[in-house]
Amino acid sequence: MDRTFDSWLSERVTKIKEKGLYRTLPVIDVNQRKKLIFSSNNYLGLSRDERLIDAAETILHQFGTGSTGSRLTTGNTKWHELLEKKIASFKQAEASLLFSSGYLANVGILSSLPEAGDVILSDELNHASIIDGCRLSKAETIVYQHGNMNDLEEKLRVSQSFQRRFIVTDGVFSMDGDLAQLDEIMLLAKSYHAYVIVDDAHGTGVLGNGGRGTCEHFGVKPDVMIGTLSKAIGTEGGFVAGSKHLREFLLNHARTFIFQTAISPSMCAASYAAIEIIEQDSEIRKSLKRKINKIKMALEDLGYNVKGEETPIIPVIIGGAEETVSFAKKLQDYNIFAPAIRPPTVPEGESRIRLTVTTDHSEAEIVQLIHAFKSIKGLEVKM
Repeated sequence: MDRTFDSWLSERVTKIKEKGLYRTLPVIDVNQRKKLIFSSNNYLGLSRDERLIDAAETILHQFGTGSTGSRLTTGNTKWHELLEKKIASFKQAEASLLFSSGYLANVGILSSLPEAGDVILSDELNHASIIDGCRLSKAETIVYQHGNMNDLEEKLRVSQSFQRRFIVTDGVFSMDGDLAQLDEIMLLAKSYHAYVIVDDAHGTGVLGNGGRGTCEHFGVKPDVMIGTLSKAIGTEGGFVAGSKHLREFLLNHARTFIFQTAISPSMCAASYAAIEIIEQDSEIRKSLKRKINKIKMALEDLGYNVKGEETPIIPVIIGGAEETVSFAKKLQDYNIFAPAIRPPTVPEGESRIRLTVTTDHSEAEIVQLIHAFKSIKGLEVKM
């Protein structure tokens, strides 16, 4: 075998190691020594809910393990269509369309909807899937400063010569846990004749009186609402909600829909059950909010630099990459799994422990987490 190729790859990996940015895959095994996981996106604890498991199991025996094809060939079942109607109702939209992941939804929409001669204005902290979608688009992309409405307005003002303007933003930013100012964004969009695309992956199920997400939280209706089933809903897949015309367009133009194997019918059934739970049970969101507030207040009282707003994402800024990796290892000594997040995912000097809270976390487990952060800070003071 020619080792030149492997040598080249090895050199590139070595450079990553030298920067303290080397990644490995943690293995989650129920038979291992128990660790408290404070890094899951399963915000409402639904992924292990018996009602979802029963729904999936029933349809699993009817349709089998996979969808067997794309939606346009053999992969479309009544459960795909039932779920799309449920999502549209939940998001208070005319229609919705399922994708096999939220990542594929963002890439498919942004690479097909804006055309040559258009411009996309994208928040600088948008998720990688939005960035990749913009890169594949024939439209020009202009990045505006994170959450800076003055900068967005200025970039809208100088973009009036473009055919169409699209503002794209996360609803909840995944690494900082803060919210896009959707009310102000919608006002600017109206003033400067722009369309608004919101990826509400981390807001759906969590924010708003009905758990409908960041758009409900702000009382706005953007042109395109993107979401995922793999976070608070607790299953797998992604979706877009909007007008019937939007659905029809994407069904015929979005390559990540047309050429991708559909999610399984059993996942559709489980997702349907999850949305019904979210619609009917507001207490799970109230419980989650109480736990978020307790952790944030305790860590701030201990002197930690804590970011985030009213979301389950609680970033604790440590600083350097190596220092943050060391902190994550110390947490594991206390049987807590919350990995270090480092560049290029976050800016240099802002490496962090990205905590996430779920309704499954008991009061005793939250106390254990706070105790670990308190003890580690005490160890660092002695050094």
